[in-house]
Amino acid sequence: MSAELSVKASVLFPMPLPEPFDYAVPPGVDVRPGDHVVAPLGKRAAAGVVWAVSADDGSRPLKSIEAVIGGPPLTEATRRFVDWSARYLVEPPGVILRAVLRSPGALRRSPSETVFHLTGAMIARLTPARRAVLDAAASGPATAAELGRRAGVSTSVVTGLAQAGALRGEDIAVDPPFDAPDPEQPGLALTDLQAGASAALRRMAAAGGYQAALLDGVTGSGKTEVYFEAAAEILRREPHAQVLVLLPEIALTQAVTRRFEARFGAQPAVWHSGLSDKARRRVWREAASGRARIVAGARSAVFLPFAHLRCIIVDEEHDPTYKQDEMLAYNARDLAVARAKIAGAMCVLASATPSMESLVNAEGGRYVHVRLPARAAGAVLPEIELVDLREHPPETGEWISPLLARAAADTLARGEQVMFYLNRRGYAPLVLCKACGHKMKSPEADRYLVEHRYTGRLVCHVTGFSMPRPDACPACGARDSLISVGPGVERLAEEAMRRFPGQRVEVFSSDTAQGPDAVRDMVARMERGEIDILVGTQIAAKGHNFPRLTLVGVVDADLGLAGADLRAGERTYQTLVQAAGRAGRADRPGRALLQTWNPEHEALQALAAGDREAFLDAERSVREMLRLPPFGRLAAMILSGPDPEALETIARAIAAAAPLADGVEVFGPADPPLGVVRGRWRKRFLVQADRQVDISAYMRAWTQRFRTPPSIRVNVDIEPYSFL
Repeated sequence: MSAELSVKASVLFPMPLPEPFDYAVPPGVDVRPGDHVVAPLGKRAAAGVVWAVSADDGSRPLKSIEAVIGGPPLTEATRRFVDWSARYLVEPPGVILRAVLRSPGALRRSPSETVFHLTGAMIARLTPARRAVLDAAASGPATAAELGRRAGVSTSVVTGLAQAGALRGEDIAVDPPFDAPDPEQPGLALTDLQAGASAALRRMAAAGGYQAALLDGVTGSGKTEVYFEAAAEILRREPHAQVLVLLPEIALTQAVTRRFEARFGAQPAVWHSGLSDKARRRVWREAASGRARIVAGARSAVFLPFAHLRCIIVDEEHDPTYKQDEMLAYNARDLAVARAKIAGAMCVLASATPSMESLVNAEGGRYVHVRLPARAAGAVLPEIELVDLREHPPETGEWISPLLARAAADTLARGEQVMFYLNRRGYAPLVLCKACGHKMKSPEADRYLVEHRYTGRLVCHVTGFSMPRPDACPACGARDSLISVGPGVERLAEEAMRRFPGQRVEVFSSDTAQGPDAVRDMVARMERGEIDILVGTQIAAKGHNFPRLTLVGVVDADLGLAGADLRAGERTYQTLVQAAGRAGRADRPGRALLQTWNPEHEALQALAAGDREAFLDAERSVREMLRLPPFGRLAAMILSGPDPEALETIARAIAAAAPLADGVEVFGPADPPLGVVRGRWRKRFLVQADRQVDISAYMRAWTQRFRTPPSIRVNVDIEPYSFL
């Protein structure tokens, strides 16, 4: 729209404001929807995004936009995704925009730095320091600081060589573009099953537009190679197309990145919370400009501002880590499907244990159901056996049953690897005083402190609070009276070392492998056979390929079945399938032993029998009868405040304000299991509705009926996964 006309721009700011604000566009300034601008907001200037441009009828005075920032504009599809997500998640659109604008520095052009190259020129006076710099430069161009570090000299030696003509300086962008992927580069040879699945996805890619597929394949069936072919077809057909691959864990990005590079000749851009500001700025800018053709990232990557998004792949789509509960509550899998639909892109959901929601969508025809029922390269699924701990209990003070211990000893004797799986971090989940019974709890939450013996600290895994393990009970003062109750992976590793002397035992958890480099090192050493026994939490059970691992021992298969989580059985089934699936490949058959006190549970029976359909039928019938997802809708409202009495009064007033609607039931307010967090008391509501009810609209209408004081926080969670 021409700036010569009297026009106004609606600007959305990345903050919890209910709507865009109108501003006058100064004469001679050209702004378009999606542009990044600076405009006055209250007593300060703030950066925002133009959401709409229209004629200004002059009916009210407007403040003017102060500046156009530049940088890649947000596309119409991205802006529509922000608006849709705000409505669905019952959040102000500015909160969603804040998730999109995660790297403000990316709006500016990439900074540059000077790197120095060898010129080959000879200089008369060559000191040892200068020779060291030239030797360092022979391995490749680098900055003065880097060359000085390599050579062990000051940067003045480097600049002196440049002045003498032995080095040549060149200004380059700090944030270079990512290498372009080559879809024509051949991938691995596909089996007949993989080729059939790949053809189905390539047909969808060729058809163009929005389509969704559930790639349902057992562990080790080659799902990654199959969805690579779908991505290649998209990249081949559209020269500017971008592909987003969502991964449930940062730990998986390293392995997937290597496989992408092998298939496409270039690494993808990687996005996750562990990136430096510099790396984040680079990925954001390249995605927004369209130059990052493939991005692999954790759940927050669903908000990246792609210019030409044509395919979204959600690997391990069932994984609960796609669900964020705090701050902005969302499920990246669900938003990925919605974003693909808005962008007219293809969406592939891949899993060995699909979620009930995705299976029902596939059965109803909303997703194309693509199956891979067998492992690749002639491998067979591991044999799964239940170990009834009532008949084969461990010795007192131990956690590995005699049956599992014998199986592990036999496996190690053959030169193969063992994994003991226990999804519980630290050494012990509880520390108590044997003199008075006092239990060590977090002062910031109603949670037991977990003992971490490697660090000698007690840690709250909810708030992050930690303290040294005391020598005396803080309640009764008795010295040396604190005892550790129950096992964590550290305690299990201690038992493994004692049982299997001489074997190399390591713990694989988020505490022992902090950051991508540590995870990559752990996985590489396991792949090379440098670890005999891996004791791991859930991080060890996801997507890794350990060729020598043939026995997985699940120490507590009942761990996920406790509590009131409606998905407890499904999650347990999925987790144990993934853990057991680490065992065995083509030349080494695998075995999984699951220790349980409840072998009659339908999830464990289905695992042992290899009968997924029997478990799903039982799970489906219960969910349908109780109107639970995906046969009904759920939403939660969580209140928190510093005063429990005031919170109770406000919660009752909010309950009275709940709209009456057919097919909707409101439960609460209730005290959640996690009643206090960081000194704030909590109350929960649970809303259950029929499947056809727009539960987001209901929650929005409800929240508009009440106002709370600033000390009370209100969070809405659509389709909650956590009931704490």
